[in-house]
Amino acid sequence: MKNKYVDLVGQTFDFPQDEFRVEDGILYVNDINMMDIIKQYGTPLKITYLPKITSQIQRAKRMFRNAMSKVSYDGEYHYCYCTKSSQFEFVVEQALKSGVHIETSSAYDLNLIQALQEKGLVDKNLIIICNGFKRPQYIENIAMFVKEGWRNIIDIIDNKNELEDLDDAIPDEISHPVDLGIRIAAEEEPSFDFYTSRLGIRYSDIIPFYRNGISKNPKFRLKMLHFFINTGIRDTSYYWNELLRCLNLYCDLKQVCPELDSLNIGGGLPIKNSLAWDFDYKYMIEEIVYQIKTICDAHGVPVPDIYTEFGNFTVGESGATIFKVLDVKQQNDRECWYMIDNSFMTCMPDTWGLNQRFIMLPINKWNEEYHRVFLGGLTCDSKDYYNSEAHANAIFLPNMKNRRDPLYIGFFHTGAYQEAISGYGGMKHCLQPSPKHILIDRDRDGTVSTRLFAPEQSFESMLKILGY
Repeated sequence: MKNKYVDLVGQTFDFPQDEFRVEDGILYVNDINMMDIIKQYGTPLKITYLPKITSQIQRAKRMFRNAMSKVSYDGEYHYCYCTKSSQFEFVVEQALKSGVHIETSSAYDLNLIQALQEKGLVDKNLIIICNGFKRPQYIENIAMFVKEGWRNIIDIIDNKNELEDLDDAIPDEISHPVDLGIRIAAEEEPSFDFYTSRLGIRYSDIIPFYRNGISKNPKFRLKMLHFFINTGIRDTSYYWNELLRCLNLYCDLKQVCPELDSLNIGGGLPIKNSLAWDFDYKYMIEEIVYQIKTICDAHGVPVPDIYTEFGNFTVGESGATIFKVLDVKQQNDRECWYMIDNSFMTCMPDTWGLNQRFIMLPINKWNEEYHRVFLGGLTCDSKDYYNSEAHANAIFLPNMKNRRDPLYIGFFHTGAYQEAISGYGGMKHCLQPSPKHILIDRDRDGTVSTRLFAPEQSFESMLKILGY
């Protein structure tokens, strides 16, 4: 009778796989014995496998290169790393080794790039795509980079007032026009709570905005059109329809703006979240490149250089989170809880905030019988649990008969966003600083007094947390 956990996996998936295999009941990941790592460092544990970052970048570059060659695409491809996925110094440094450029989302990202320059990891030829709704400090940092001679910084205009702010910050005597992009405010899927993205400028406003604003200011030139939808790159009619609208707009805009030569299709290339993953990357990339060329040819305009901003795809599959099962709690006839030695809410916030599923596998005991379980975190919050996988509305794990002979479990491909969203060490998502904190009190006579408890978080303190 095949009732061991190893039998369950073998019957359900094509296993072993390139990344995962089992020997003597122990899980090996990228040919590394995970129990050896646990014995050396203990749990709970975060792991980043740096070679995966390199292989993902090279993989995407190869697929775009082959897709362009297949249709004789007369344009270049630029891989930009979306720093907000993981801004740790060791991640960004590893990505830069593969010749990537950088996409930023906040003022502090530019301070991060300065730190990289001081270490000799980048120079002023780096392409920097500045995305996001921009606070004054973000505008000031962009202007500072322009003044210091960073010629390949591209500010992606997110709202029409941004052009005025940038114009005020950049001096008239610059040696060359500053490159701009415009982000399209894409329409969202019907299931969303709103119809149009809060980011970017409406389709109907983009050409008038260029004609009445950008084209009349000699400080600037429009180089890029930026397209991204929240659901990412998926083989759905919704994605292809939105991409078609974007391409038609690009061609119309190119007719009135000869300097326009780049299309940024954003990020959103998904990562593997189940052993049953079957996303056809090659087809999707070939079809995107084919559609761009076909529409441009039909309009009689040159094809654009293609930019992507892959973040999750770059770093997500490099990460793992390992827990020990502390004990077993049989709460009723149908619910058996495995209590882990940390919290899903604090270590993997996407699991409760977005109901994100990751690849979950036991590290040991693959030769034990299995049963259905619920995983519980250590906080007192009712949402601190994990009870399903991407391919099934349940979790099955090996029996743990003795808590002194514990089961260890791993969540894989957790390398993007988890630390930033959980506030690792005090950093924040998109490097948004903690606001200043004041205390208000009232004396016995009713007089109000205030004092500063903590100033706004500085970029120096945040970069220190990230290893710069």
